[in-house]
Amino acid sequence: MEGDLKISKRKPSYKVSEKLHNYLSHYRRNINLPISYEDLLRFQGSIVVYDKNDEDTLWIRVYYNEFDREEIDTSLKQVYSQLISDGGESVLKYLNVDAIDYCTFGNSKPFRVKVRNILNDNFTYFYVKKADASRIYGLELEHMLSPYNLNFLVCKDTLIEEHIAGIPGDEFIKNMLPKCSSSEKAQIAKEFIKFNERCMIRLLGDMRSYNYVIVPTHDFDQVVYKIRAIDFDQQSYEGNLKIYRPQFFKENYKMVEMVREKIQNESVNQYKIEERSIVAKRLISFKARVEALLDCMQSDELSIPKYTEQLKLEIFNYTHDVNFKKSRNMGEVVKSALDFVKRNYENVSALR
Repeated sequence: MEGDLKISKRKPSYKVSEKLHNYLSHYRRNINLPISYEDLLRFQGSIVVYDKNDEDTLWIRVYYNEFDREEIDTSLKQVYSQLISDGGESVLKYLNVDAIDYCTFGNSKPFRVKVRNILNDNFTYFYVKKADASRIYGLELEHMLSPYNLNFLVCKDTLIEEHIAGIPGDEFIKNMLPKCSSSEKAQIAKEFIKFNERCMIRLLGDMRSYNYVIVPTHDFDQVVYKIRAIDFDQQSYEGNLKIYRPQFFKENYKMVEMVREKIQNESVNQYKIEERSIVAKRLISFKARVEALLDCMQSDELSIPKYTEQLKLEIFNYTHDVNFKKSRNMGEVVKSALDFVKRNYENVSALR
């Protein structure tokens, strides 16, 4: 564990290229939506949203004039139908938009929309954000290379993301981790090792504790914990390799400490190999789609030359794979990283 890492506070938002739009259209991520991120910015006022402990959540609840609100509510219900269902309008009469919240913290400044089914009071959330190529690449890589499917839509400069349910990592570490049993802590430590490895392999950065969630699942007589990323803004942008390894953030110190206490070095290596193998298998399963996405990435500007040079040399020193030195942009660095993992897996498989 080292000192706190420095992350660019104002990472630029990268435009979604025509090539990426075509990719998204092919895989039915790119559709026409009745409302845009800019439309939601027309709110007239807001109030602060507090949590159950009366602490500021950094979200504000926004409100619109009566005429705009009716149109916005109808449009958001249509977005919900397209994101969650078949896009039909028959469901709209059963939906109500309970709240629209705006987050002033971070790069993406998202809107969070709460939609409730008036027949049974079940509700869910989705997010409306300014489309950023980095985030879209991060979402797609997560969808293909992690154990979890992600549901999102893009329309021009607007990104719609389905809510990822779970307990925020910082809240879990502070309030719930101390109450976990010894066996549960060992299981969480294992998941953190695998999560750490997965982030590094696909170059997803800034996984501080509030950028991932812990998902508990009851399985017979035990609770199984999984870790899921929820913020994909820092996909392959920074130059420091440690930023792509959650273990180096001070916010994750208790997780790292738990790994040291609960997991032997031999098991740490075993879990890393397991995760690399799982990612390699997914790369093979999604071969055509991953190649199409990487083709878009290699054509895009996703970082600054200084960071690209730093990262490719740091990964070269870590792996001794000359392909990293040859990489000309961040898209090529990501391709080299995934090729490295896949090649090693296939070489080991060939020896069996």
